[in-house]
Amino acid sequence: MNEPHPVALPTGSAPTLWRTHVLAALATVAPEVDGATLAGDRPLRAQVDIDSVDYLHFLIALQHATGVDIPERDYAQVTTLDGLLAYLAARGAIRP
Repeated sequence: MNEPHPVALPTGSAPTLWRTHVLAALATVAPEVDGATLAGDRPLRAQVDIDSVDYLHFLIALQHATGVDIPERDYAQVTTLDGLLAYLAARGAIRP
């Protein structure tokens, strides 16, 4: 069975959906985190107190949810919530 192709959404809804995907993926490694308390410009790992292995699991879950590949060479660009949202928005459509 073929997987559905990512679908581009109207610009106004994309930031909210990217954030929803990020928070859902983050919940897989840190279910106690309240997404409303996350600062966009501070490193995510420090804010949610997860180690590098959990952060890698988070990025993998996010890749599966969004279809956006985040290669290791780009990890420095996705350390903050703002950086991660900008990275996702620049690289792909959102899966339905």
